[in-house]
Amino acid sequence: MKITNAMVLAAGLGTRMRPITNRMPKPLVPIAGKPMIDYVLDTLAEAGVERAVVNVHHFAEQMEAHLAGYRGLEILISDERAQLMNSGGGLVKGLKLLDRTPAFVMNADLFWIGDDRAEKSNLALLGDFFEPAHMDMALLCVPLERTTGHNGKKDFSLGADGRLKRYEDGDPNPVVYAGAITLMPELFDDAPDDAFNLNIYFDRAIASGRLYGVVMTGQWLTVGTPEAIGEAEETIRRFGHSGDGA
Repeated sequence: MKITNAMVLAAGLGTRMRPITNRMPKPLVPIAGKPMIDYVLDTLAEAGVERAVVNVHHFAEQMEAHLAGYRGLEILISDERAQLMNSGGGLVKGLKLLDRTPAFVMNADLFWIGDDRAEKSNLALLGDFFEPAHMDMALLCVPLERTTGHNGKKDFSLGADGRLKRYEDGDPNPVVYAGAITLMPELFDDAPDDAFNLNIYFDRAIASGRLYGVVMTGQWLTVGTPEAIGEAEETIRRFGHSGDGA
């Protein structure tokens, strides 16, 4: 499936990254000399995405200035200065700036490295896997052993048919949600206009058997605290990358 639209969730306060985020938004914190959000934007551009909505709130002016200089794809701003919309509300508001074709959704502070060594990139894998006729959402997932900076929490159990359910102790094939989704904007036609958490739609899709997942290649990184920056940079060095793309 050819996907040319995306939404990047980037409006959070980054409280666990303080004191760094007392002076800049978390997506602009440099990792191996490159702002976190640029790993995500580069990944989208390399997957053939042409336009991406990015929501802004914390140090919004810094975000807008940085994004105005990004040349890999067209960027549209979803302004949340007046009110933070949480993950679900922010996504719904941002998707209204795009057309009704399939879209990728990514978090600005979650990215991966090493999928350039695979036959197919992770976003290409996710896009090809998504079948809207029987999926509400397809989530990119990763085994716990291929995560860097993660707290050890197992999010879902991945079934043999690709269906996801919330992980419970003892479940087989536990995976971590890797921060990338493929979906159809029409999924949110009934969504409220105020703030809400996207987990509501995850649980709704699980209940109807329409939440699916596919396992990514490479190493997944999350950088939630200042102390995690060094670990992330060491992982990037180990994989032979240093700010030249995700």
